[in-house]
Amino acid sequence: MRQLSLADRGQSLSLDKIVDDGPLPTCLGVARLGSLQTAGTTFTVWMQLRGSAWVESKEGRFRLRQREWIAFEKESKPMIQAGRDGLCIGLSLTPDALRALGELADCSLYAGRGSMSRSEVRVALRLWRDVLATGQPAQALRPVLLHLAAMQRGMATGVQRCPGRSRIRKRQVFGRMQRARLYLEGNSHRVVRIGELAELTNFSSWYLSKTFQSLYEESPQSLSARLRLERAADLLRDTDMMIGEVAAASGFDNCCSFARAFRARYGQSASGFRQTGGSLPPKSANSPVASRK
Repeated sequence: MRQLSLADRGQSLSLDKIVDDGPLPTCLGVARLGSLQTAGTTFTVWMQLRGSAWVESKEGRFRLRQREWIAFEKESKPMIQAGRDGLCIGLSLTPDALRALGELADCSLYAGRGSMSRSEVRVALRLWRDVLATGQPAQALRPVLLHLAAMQRGMATGVQRCPGRSRIRKRQVFGRMQRARLYLEGNSHRVVRIGELAELTNFSSWYLSKTFQSLYEESPQSLSARLRLERAADLLRDTDMMIGEVAAASGFDNCCSFARAFRARYGQSASGFRQTGGSLPPKSANSPVASRK
């Protein structure tokens, strides 16, 4: 049997160190109010099979809904908290596993978010179980890595659009841009300064802004504003918070600026949006310029 770290029925686990047992990933899981925090030494991917979960990491706070996935760089140390009926499975990938993917499919895995089809969920669960039970690491590693790469297949176009003379450099730049984007998504409750993203990515503010705009066809400031309004729309639809509370929870200084921005985005007032049960515009999970569901 391979290593399994499972937090169930309110249990809380903190993994200070993932045992590096060759290239095979460590299987992770949280269910029914369980919580688990991974070590900061491995790349982690989480997939929500049932219900929902909350995720806290260095990139911010996220809600993971059914059939969504989220991936983190090794420095992120995400903590996953399952909902009352939630079930979330994950894999902690060693450096050997990531190198094996590069050799197998000439690609990499990146931080980001996305959604899965029902068939992808079934395959993910089966492969996760295979990794857990197998005594033949090489045979179990290949299909799970290819499945994870397929989940991120839309990102390949983004890599090619990144500056850099070599493929390795393009992948490095794209990986940092993805982490910056994830940081914006995880901090949709406030205004994020360009300096924060520059520090996160180790790029200058000028280079980050230029590359981000070229890659995602949207500036970091514009994306931050859009994500804050989408958060506001979620709160209006899913909670009973007052309009002023929604504005504050979405990073707006006052109700007037929130009202103007919301109407410009959705073509109606916040109160009208709530009364009509408005929905958000669709998002593409597989596009390299949009990693949310």
